[in-house]
Amino acid sequence: MCPLLKILKTDLKKGEVKLIPENLDDLWHLYNIIARDDEIYAKTTREVKPEGTGLRPTKGRRIPVFLGIRVKDVTFDRQIDRLRVKGIITEIPEEMSAKGAHHTINITTGKPLTIIKKEWFEHQLKRLKKACEHPVTPIVVAAIDYGECGIAILRHYGFNIKTEIEVKLPGKLEAEKRTEALTNFFHSVAISLLAAQKETNSSIAIVGPGHVKNEFVKYLGEHFSKLAQHVVSVGSVSSAGVAGIYEALRCGILTHAAEHIRANEETRFVEEVLARLGAGGAVAFGFDNVEKAVEYGAVELLLVVDRLLREAQDEERRKLEDLMRTTEKRRGRVIIVSVEHEAGEKLWSIGGIAALLRFPINAS
Repeated sequence: MCPLLKILKTDLKKGEVKLIPENLDDLWHLYNIIARDDEIYAKTTREVKPEGTGLRPTKGRRIPVFLGIRVKDVTFDRQIDRLRVKGIITEIPEEMSAKGAHHTINITTGKPLTIIKKEWFEHQLKRLKKACEHPVTPIVVAAIDYGECGIAILRHYGFNIKTEIEVKLPGKLEAEKRTEALTNFFHSVAISLLAAQKETNSSIAIVGPGHVKNEFVKYLGEHFSKLAQHVVSVGSVSSAGVAGIYEALRCGILTHAAEHIRANEETRFVEEVLARLGAGGAVAFGFDNVEKAVEYGAVELLLVVDRLLREAQDEERRKLEDLMRTTEKRRGRVIIVSVEHEAGEKLWSIGGIAALLRFPINAS
């Protein structure tokens, strides 16, 4: 089980929260919380060039330093487990004479940082609180059929696809060759599944069409018994591979296995938006319609794609933040939806913003 996010200090009058991210999901939370013009303070390294004016340039050396920056951009690198926060230096030891220069702070797990905002939104504080209180263990998901399998790790932000395996099996008329090839295929899948499970030390969900998933689970029990002990869910979907993984999340098959996974919650709400759109229910999408619903006090749940906030220009971002602020003041809930998974992509395709309403309104 992953260690929990630690909040060391909270002073909302000063807009200050000091914390320590402890796992990759914490970094994802911070990616969705840290915004342009926030201030970040942390230990980092900065290159210092030796004094003197020689004919040949001398390579500088990097030294540790505690500094603050005003945020201009944030990127999330899942492959090396870090956030890169780029900004303008606002605080640095005087002897370094670098105030106003550009700098990038790499935020990694286990290292403290301080975030200062002009205003903390309620949904941001709730997100931090939930990360502190609810231990989240990633789930390994395998979607398997004859000759095809996709393996992914389900985290807060969505799926991290680890392996895609495709092999051509002999036809049913070549029974002996087919059995041998299927056994080899199961072995390859098991080895990849073992690697993913060791990476996360988490539970496993097996999904797929037909009986293959059950045959594979039986194979694991006979040949990879320790790995089989981590299988907590077996479910049916119509596809294997990556498509089967997305289907399992969309249809709620992973609800039990991923009880605390945020992507599951986001998917459920986006599917509800789409269902209401199809049935003419109490829903609004697109900025203008959602703004009208917020003005009427009709918004029960506001969904905003993270990309919309991140890519918005100053005026557009201010309007989005006003919508979120007003929604929370009128006892609505705000959820930032990750575009890293299928639900976020669907919401992005209809404008990146939608709302589930307490009562229908005339959007004309």
